[in-house]
Amino acid sequence: MLLCFLSDFSFSNTSFNFADLTLRRRFCVFAVSGEVPEEPVVSRNSGLLFEKRLIERHISDYGKCPITGEPLTMDDIVPIKTGKIVKPRPVQAASIPGMLGMFQNVWNLAFEEWDGLMLSNFALEQQLHTARQELSHALYQHDAACRVIARLKKERDEARSLLAQAERQFPVSAQNAITASAPVLSNGKRAAEDEDLAPGAKKIHPGISSSIISELTDCNAALSQQRKKRQIPSTLAPLEALEAYTQISSHPFHKTNKQGIISLDILHSKDLIATGGIDTNAVIFDRPSGQILSTLSGHSKKVTSVKFVAQGESFLTGSADKTVRLWQVSDDGNYNCRHVLKDHTAEDCTLIKHPTTGRCEMSNTNPSRQVSLVQAVTVHATNNYFVTASLDGSWCFYELSSGTCLTQVFDSSGSSEGYTSAAFHPDGLILGTGTTESLVKIWDVKSQANVARFDGHVGPVTAISFSENGYFLATSAHDGVKLWDLRKLKNFRNFAPYDSETPTNSVEFDHSGSYLAIAGSDIRVYQVANVKSEWNCIKTFPDLSGTGKATCVKFGPDSKYIAVGSMDRNLRIFGLPGEDAPTES
Repeated sequence: MLLCFLSDFSFSNTSFNFADLTLRRRFCVFAVSGEVPEEPVVSRNSGLLFEKRLIERHISDYGKCPITGEPLTMDDIVPIKTGKIVKPRPVQAASIPGMLGMFQNVWNLAFEEWDGLMLSNFALEQQLHTARQELSHALYQHDAACRVIARLKKERDEARSLLAQAERQFPVSAQNAITASAPVLSNGKRAAEDEDLAPGAKKIHPGISSSIISELTDCNAALSQQRKKRQIPSTLAPLEALEAYTQISSHPFHKTNKQGIISLDILHSKDLIATGGIDTNAVIFDRPSGQILSTLSGHSKKVTSVKFVAQGESFLTGSADKTVRLWQVSDDGNYNCRHVLKDHTAEDCTLIKHPTTGRCEMSNTNPSRQVSLVQAVTVHATNNYFVTASLDGSWCFYELSSGTCLTQVFDSSGSSEGYTSAAFHPDGLILGTGTTESLVKIWDVKSQANVARFDGHVGPVTAISFSENGYFLATSAHDGVKLWDLRKLKNFRNFAPYDSETPTNSVEFDHSGSYLAIAGSDIRVYQVANVKSEWNCIKTFPDLSGTGKATCVKFGPDSKYIAVGSMDRNLRIFGLPGEDAPTES
């Protein structure tokens, strides 16, 4: 009885070899000593007697005889019928010396198990000590590598500072060649960190040459002449159609952990829609097919502005990570990042509302740290140049083909406001910018001079849109939308569609200049009239995102649909349901 207990205990609490040894001893007792089992069976091969439940378990585990070690299956086992008799008391239990011998065997087996446990514990402690030594060595190497990297960065910054000082004394003409030979970055995964300059060093810009000014002037003359003969296209969606618009599709593009579409653009020639999100990605979407053509990743912070160029061969994204990225479509249809532009250097600032005037001003919260918040990207009518505007209080004029910043313009008045929005006039010689201090500034692109200022808004100017007729400018801010007559430089109409706690986030004229869309806690579409006539609200779309904040709105080709982005991750299309409507994503 003690022997049976010892065998069961050893099999369940010791290693494999010790359990095997214990079972062998127990089988030997049954096979050799002649002790009567409860369910006796006999092996056809060896003729040994076994307990049925024990031999079945041993065969299932090992497939061999526990005594002879020969292969053994259950087909080789023959049950034996025995009568129910009282089991005799074991010989060892019949006397005190025999019982002491049984206890001695139990004691020896317990010591064997304890010795094995101690040896295993010693081996684990040796492994732990070795692992600690390896970890300590790896940490030491990592610390040494960090020190070397820090020293190399310091030497690099000093060398760049000396180089910048030398460039101030000698003209530099190789900048364009260096930029043109820069390698293409596949999907923007590698950032061009080598383009950074040391703190305090200013980049040298070649300026807008006379040939570029001539190109801009010729483009302006041609577009102005066409505008005089401009007629409303016959394919434009009529007023009755817009009144019947409803949501026809919704497309979840961006990540769920960082929801929000904050920028939007439409390429009318191909009916492509681009969105920029808080999740740091930009998505290019083919509306007719309902398919995502490309997801552009590479920015480290939210994408604040997206713009198509020409026929969609190039694409621009501005971000709060202080960069502007120029993407180029490849043969396989994907967009590769060709240039990473880092010309804006703004202080780490926060918008603070002035208690008296109600205007929002920038407050520097960390002077030792410099970041750039690129707020807007706008493309010139030639499709050869573009402008970026930032909270650093400057706008940059770029050449598209090389990604070269030709000039960076700061306000000569020395004001500290940053730029929150920007847009080119349809003719291309006027640039409009909105500021954090509720101002709208009009610039002459040729001379880079501030030629007009519009005030009256409350809060930062969130969006700017020029009408195709060339006369009207719409701006949005916390207090709503203001319409400006560029001929008389005066405000002739205001819209305050929301309460004082709800800002107007976007305003947009359609391409024909016939409709005006406003986005805030809902989306409203107005019919464009003249200065003296009433501008009627023809349609109001509720914000279906549930966030109460529509962030951007754009008209599709011929105003056949309206695209809306909001603070959830869905792009919503409003239009007339029909056969060419995109499928629901």
